[in-house]
Amino acid sequence: MSDLAQTIASFNTGRDSERLAMKYKLMRGSPFVFLRGTCHLFYARLPRDKVLDDAPPVWICGDMHLENFGSYKGDNHLVYFDNNDFDEACLAPSLYELVRLVTSVLVGASDLKLSRAEALALCHTAVDAYSAALAFGKARWIEAETSTGMVRDLFGALASRTRTEYLDRRTTLKGKARVLKVDGKKALPVSDKARAAVTEFMHQFAAGQPNPDFYRIVDVARRIAGTGSLGVDRYVILVEGKGSPDGNYLLDLKEALPSSVTPHVRTPQPKWQSEAQRVVEVQRRNQAVSQAFLHAVDFNRRSYVLRSLQPSEDRVALSDWDGKLPRLEAVVNSMAELSAWGQLRSGGRQKSSIADELIAFGNRKDWQLPLIELATQCEAQVNADWKAYCEAYDGGAFNLVAKKS
Repeated sequence: MSDLAQTIASFNTGRDSERLAMKYKLMRGSPFVFLRGTCHLFYARLPRDKVLDDAPPVWICGDMHLENFGSYKGDNHLVYFDNNDFDEACLAPSLYELVRLVTSVLVGASDLKLSRAEALALCHTAVDAYSAALAFGKARWIEAETSTGMVRDLFGALASRTRTEYLDRRTTLKGKARVLKVDGKKALPVSDKARAAVTEFMHQFAAGQPNPDFYRIVDVARRIAGTGSLGVDRYVILVEGKGSPDGNYLLDLKEALPSSVTPHVRTPQPKWQSEAQRVVEVQRRNQAVSQAFLHAVDFNRRSYVLRSLQPSEDRVALSDWDGKLPRLEAVVNSMAELSAWGQLRSGGRQKSSIADELIAFGNRKDWQLPLIELATQCEAQVNADWKAYCEAYDGGAFNLVAKKS
């Protein structure tokens, strides 16, 4: 097995083999999907560069790319568009976030059918929007009334969605009760042992909530979602909610693993009570309004994040840019601004930079072009690693790994 294949296999050791095999197959599809599935490799390969290391330390999501933004319902019952994945969150130089976002634009150009010139134009859009948002110094947010372009299209589509329709897509009615669709696409069957463990956990969790009956389990399955986290212990849970069958709710219970970014940053990290506390706390700091129903919990003596799955969750269909570059520019502009706003909003917490430092950094002009150049180096590395991965995958290396894991 090649060094690259061994690195990837070692990182994924211990994951659920069925979902891990799905991850490996997806990563074979394109360099962009490979980038999404190998956050750990990206930061291990990231050149040690003065431009990056001199940037002010901030709270980053850690896995910034074009597909890690989406809509969600906040704890104030309003819907927002924001960064929505904080599994890799940590304290790091601010440009660690931006270089991964810009690299994802370059690597994703082929999937989006972008020319080289168009991809580079989007990189400049991202860098300009990020620096301007920092320089302005005020954290904003995106909701339906403030959205534009394809993000506004997303909000428009969400307005017509109902909980019943959402449940119909994810469950099947059996008489007057629902059961999860175990279709191999969104969910896989769960063992009797795991079902009993999840049921007992939810019973204990519910006992400490104002309305315990809300959390009564109707069904549970192993959840299939994302790319990088495929194979991590994860469940989709159907609970009674506000009443069967159409008032049921779906919950996501996902193990929180250590950030794969922290081994590659020099910034000292605070001590957290658990990995889930890190994920949840940084998400709450960065988002303008916290996602509804977000909890750091202990399950099977390990750390998990428990949250709701909502009809209002979705991503922008980037492929719908219809050859009109301004449509993509508006989305990338929003993503870069959201990154800056999150950093401003969480500033001054546990040794992250205060607003004055971030404003000063945003006003500097010496890092923008070097950052884009650095992203092109990262792009070349990702493409080379993907080709090596494809050779190893086609040679059967990851079939063996999946069976052993």
